[in-house]
Amino acid sequence: MAATHIFDTPPEGVAADWTMRQDWQAFTPEQHRTWETLFDRQSAALGGYACRAFLDGLDLLRGLKPGVPDFAELNARLKLASGWEVVAVPGWIPNAPFFEHLANRRFPAANFLRPPEQIAYSEEPDMFHDIFGHVPMLADPAFGDFLVAYGEAGLRAEKLGASDYLGRLWLYTVEFGLVVEEGELRAFGGGLLSSLAETAFALTAPEPRRVWLDVERVMRTRYHFDAFQQTYFVVAGFEQLLRATEEADFASLYRKIASEPAIAPGDAWRGDVAYEGRLPTAAPWSGDGEAGI
Repeated sequence: MAATHIFDTPPEGVAADWTMRQDWQAFTPEQHRTWETLFDRQSAALGGYACRAFLDGLDLLRGLKPGVPDFAELNARLKLASGWEVVAVPGWIPNAPFFEHLANRRFPAANFLRPPEQIAYSEEPDMFHDIFGHVPMLADPAFGDFLVAYGEAGLRAEKLGASDYLGRLWLYTVEFGLVVEEGELRAFGGGLLSSLAETAFALTAPEPRRVWLDVERVMRTRYHFDAFQQTYFVVAGFEQLLRATEEADFASLYRKIASEPAIAPGDAWRGDVAYEGRLPTAAPWSGDGEAGI
């Protein structure tokens, strides 16, 4: 089934800024069970893979009433812990409002949940991906500030017609990023942490490249929509990620990248510095599972 929650203009019931009422009461018992199944399975499996900021941030979700999170209840906890809030959106929204929300510490979350038959694999980012995969990381101050800086950079990129380049930075960090903690590699990207199969692949399989973050390299690198990534980027910590974003001369990088060929997902680059440290000691990648979120 192809993705269906992609919009060019706000559908009925959605405001001009693309936000909408969550209408938590409308979620069915089956949807609440689906959420609980997903949450219990993923949170139990990630102990040896996820970074500490994510595992600590999961407490924001564990303290909520059972089932699909009520955004009003979640925001009462999240705002106090981080200054962020979640806003419900209908699905995949245009770049400009997305960047605007991030720049103002509002995290857009899809207001739909995958059906039970797609519980192991969703073809498009749903509420579980957005809330479970991303919200725990908002409680980390440096990571939260990185998202604000990213949103501000995105608004500038829109004016320069360079949003696609910046989108690659999002995908390879916020969705599929890796971080070193206590000398060992951990996942922090929401696309990884809401997909156990790709988390294990990214952290333990011999096949993918694991490369220290370089902003130019990331923004030149194409990526897969429907398969595991072939290259993953590593940061030493979230302060480094924030500095890399704040210090980058994005306008100059966009001009440079536009004049050079893109890098295929699995190709090497002349400036690559490979991560050669320890991988997790959790159960290694077995070759089972599907790519996706």
